[in-house]
Amino acid sequence: MVEGEPAGTRSGGAFMNIGFALNGKPVEIEIEARETLAEVLRGRCRLTGVKLSCEAQVCGSCTVLVGDLPVSACTYLAYEVRGKRVTTIEGLADESGRLHPLQQAFLDNFAFQCGFCTPGMILAAKAFLDEKAGEKAEVTDEEIVAHMNGNLCRCTGYLPILKAIRQAATQLRGEK
Repeated sequence: MVEGEPAGTRSGGAFMNIGFALNGKPVEIEIEARETLAEVLRGRCRLTGVKLSCEAQVCGSCTVLVGDLPVSACTYLAYEVRGKRVTTIEGLADESGRLHPLQQAFLDNFAFQCGFCTPGMILAAKAFLDEKAGEKAEVTDEEIVAHMNGNLCRCTGYLPILKAIRQAATQLRGEK
């Protein structure tokens, strides 16, 4: 069987085998063609940092990285990740368990309350900071707000989130 081709049908749904890198490790999994990436990550891979809220690509709670780009896993079909690299919040800490600078900055600045939106916020911010990595200029609040526009939080009021992203940007640039 060729990867990505239908593996058969059961109970009316087409199934296929896909392979992709998940948080740095290869994964081979059988999925239904209609399953979203969020359904597969939460239900099959048990990665519950991916949150489901609006299921309409509006709130950002389900944000994961495919390659280096943030995507809404609630509407992104799982078969679209075949051969690609997927990163969830569970994959950001290093091998020793040390948190990514963004994760640490969110803790340091109390940039969360209920925490529901936090994984999506951190991954969207990571994509933004990775994109800006080649620049030495300071990241502005306006740039952060523009990039984070698709991630909603109902608890924090956003100021601690801005502060956390600025702190992580500074640290990632190598400044104190």
